[in-house]
Amino acid sequence: MHNPILSKYLEKTEFSSYEDFFENYRLKVPEHFNFGFDVVDEWAKIEPEKPALVWCNDSLEVKTYSFAYAKRYSDKAANAFKKLGIKRGDVVMLVLKQRPEVWWCITALCKIGATCIPATFQLMKKDIVYRCNAADVKMIVSVDEEELTRHITESVPECPTLKTIAAVGENIPDGFIDMRAEIEAADDNFVPEGEQKMSDMMLIYFSSGTTGMPKMVKHDYYFPLGHITTAKYWQCVQNGKIHMTQTDSGWAKFAWGKIYGQWIAGAAIGAYDTEKFSPEGMLSAIEAIRPTTFCAPATIYRYLIKEDLSGYDFSFIEHACVAGEPLNPEVYRQIKQKMGLTIHEGFGQSEGPVLIANYKWFDIKPGSAGKVSPLLGVTLLDDDGNECEDGMIGTICIKDPPGHHPIGLFNEYYRDADATARSRKGDYYSTGDLAWRDSDGYIWFVGRDDDVIKCSGYRIGPFEVESALLEHPSVLECAVTAVPDPVRGQVVKATIVLARGFSPSEQLTKELQNHVKHVTAPYKYPRIIEYVNELPKTVSGKIKRADIRRNDQGKK
Repeated sequence: MHNPILSKYLEKTEFSSYEDFFENYRLKVPEHFNFGFDVVDEWAKIEPEKPALVWCNDSLEVKTYSFAYAKRYSDKAANAFKKLGIKRGDVVMLVLKQRPEVWWCITALCKIGATCIPATFQLMKKDIVYRCNAADVKMIVSVDEEELTRHITESVPECPTLKTIAAVGENIPDGFIDMRAEIEAADDNFVPEGEQKMSDMMLIYFSSGTTGMPKMVKHDYYFPLGHITTAKYWQCVQNGKIHMTQTDSGWAKFAWGKIYGQWIAGAAIGAYDTEKFSPEGMLSAIEAIRPTTFCAPATIYRYLIKEDLSGYDFSFIEHACVAGEPLNPEVYRQIKQKMGLTIHEGFGQSEGPVLIANYKWFDIKPGSAGKVSPLLGVTLLDDDGNECEDGMIGTICIKDPPGHHPIGLFNEYYRDADATARSRKGDYYSTGDLAWRDSDGYIWFVGRDDDVIKCSGYRIGPFEVESALLEHPSVLECAVTAVPDPVRGQVVKATIVLARGFSPSEQLTKELQNHVKHVTAPYKYPRIIEYVNELPKTVSGKIKRADIRRNDQGKK
């Protein structure tokens, strides 16, 4: 199916091989681009009834919204924001889960030229205060959940720039504006004011880092174009079909899988707006939405394969992906066996689009993140800034020389020049993630630089040990970290969440240690095993190994 919008921004849209894709993928970068006007409104003009959003809640109530609806309600939302005092350059934080309004509000703020901060509903008062004061937030729009709105209300006195708080839902608290009513009452024709610069700040993500306070990741108005690669060529979304990525709207995976590249490629977005995640609910929602392409974090896949899947139909899914954290080979194998899906892993960060991925043109090596994406100049550098040879561990970096900033890569850590400087290696942005490349060009993730364990002169990546442990039927989830040791420097520790039907015991500990010794190099086995009910995670689902290390230090 011809896609007139995609053709606007790509010199070539179809490729016969990875080599063809890597050599010939070229963006046609316009002088001016606004996702709201140039994508949402354009689809509304070309194909007004084309599905834009297929939404489902916990009751499995399914609603479909067209691009004509998306244009009308993003215009209404823009006028509502304008009435409430929001103008070009103002900063608005959205805490909207997967309510339909999140799509209209993100698009509206883009049309206005205001800056959007997507945020998770899991924020506490201190998180809200920190974000508001760090970014000079002028307005917050949230869901109407009692605990969340209480945290917002309590934050107001400590946030001098915060002028307006609004909520979406049936139970609007005192002091909050009814945003749904404001949008409904607003005019449905928005006329922009002032001139938008492409360098203007469109989006801020507070990075879900595993250490320290979150950094503000600043993206400009070209950012959506970077995600064409993410959606069209890694997720393989199809024009006129449904793509479903499961994520909260406060995580950068939302930008990856639920708005920008998908709508440019002409796909409808499948949204499961759940109040509380459960594997059973997730599986039922997938069947209700029936996406052609699907993506989820590794955590969700790990939970799904522990369920009885015999009664579920996944035959409508033609292509499946995973991102957020590496997918262990055993999980990959079980997904294929139990769900019939071949999972295409992708690697990236809040700072940009997909950097490394298993594309459709080559065979997958389970455990590998795939091969590098075109345009971004992804490479592995050693500590001296030299490119690594095959087999050498190095840092994943992106070429970013002065005057040639890659489309889709963040501009800077907003208001943090030191963090921006620390992320540079000469003309490269350093992701801080370690990996090695094999002779076929596949990239193998090792771990964050801070997470690598240095034991008796060996460098041990946590991912390999975690992958070995996950092959054992007793292990639902695990995190491998370093514990200081006077003799070896550091030793390997495994913190484990057991699967249903298993209980901690000395016998199980020995069994798991022996299992790792047989699956990988014996020196990598966990000398310490701790059993817990849950692992500490970021809002995006990444395991916070730093928290485990800190807790271990506190136990001494």
